[in-house]
This record gives sequence, C-alpha cells and structure tokens, in this order.
Amino acid sequence: MRFTFCPDCGARLTDRQLGDEGKVAWCEVCAKPWFEIFSAAAIALVYDECGRVLLLKQSYISTKFHNLVSGYIKPGESAESTAIREIFEETGQKVEELQLKLTHWFPKKELLMIGFFARVKALPLRLSSEVDSASWHDPQEVLSLLSDSPHSAARRLAELFLKTQLSNTTT
Repeated sequence: MRFTFCPDCGARLTDRQLGDEGKVAWCEVCAKPWFEIFSAAAIALVYDECGRVLLLKQSYISTKFHNLVSGYIKPGESAESTAIREIFEETGQKVEELQLKLTHWFPKKELLMIGFFARVKALPLRLSSEVDSASWHDPQEVLSLLSDSPHSAARRLAELFLKTQLSNTTT
C-alpha cells in the first residue's frame, strides 16, 4: 500500500528522491519518508516422520488445487511462530522441527510469503473450520496436486522439498 496522506499529520504526501531508494512518499510537514507497506504470511510444507506431505483442500483458496498450511503474520509474531501456530490451528499437528526455506513475493495480493519446511510426528488430524479436508501424500504425487503457477509459493516449496529428498537418498 502506498500512502497518499501522512499517517501522522494528515498532510498530502509528495514524491521525493531519497538516496538509493529512488522516489519515496514524503511528508513536507513532518519532514520524513513514508515507505510502501505490505502484508506478510507464513507458508509451511508439513511432512511427517515417514516423509509424507500434508496437503489441504480449502475451497476459499482453490476448488481445483490442494495447498499448504499458511496464514498471515499478526503484529508481534515472528514468521516462525506464525507457521507453528497455523499448523497447529489448521491441522492439530505439533511442529518438531522448523526450517526457513524461502521467501516468495505473491504479486496478486502484494504479499510476502515466508516459506518453511515443518517436520511433525503425525497425529490424528484435527482440522479447523478453514480447512475442508486434509490428507497425507507421498512426495512424488504432491506436484500433481498443487497449482503449477509460477506465482505459487506452495509449488516452489514442494519442488525444493523434492530436490532435498532426492539429494538425501543419493548421498
């Protein structure tokens, strides 16, 4: 989101060249810049002790494709705590190990997605009202169930997971 008016004093902002940043919204009254802001979310590829991947169906996201656990980062939360919270809230799974794997800009929603691998010891699934269904899948079938869009953070995480699994079996 780009500011038009200063959040502090309400004055209309102008553009000002600001060093390496280029043109930035500027408040002449407060004499300070206002940088664009955007939302951030955590997304996690959840896998169990057998290497199976947990995929969700959530019709409000897609009626065609499965997806991974994800959720917006709340004020005061870290990306890691958001991923752990969302995994537990949406599936009832408790994270044993969490690894940061990528960041991904999702242009459609102007959203920064922070991607993790989350290892769990599979427990009975306990789904939130946001999740229509969830199921464990062999890694080899995961890509066929996810969107093939180049803007899909879920797909990027799954491709990275498959490469990681492949390199672990060849070493």
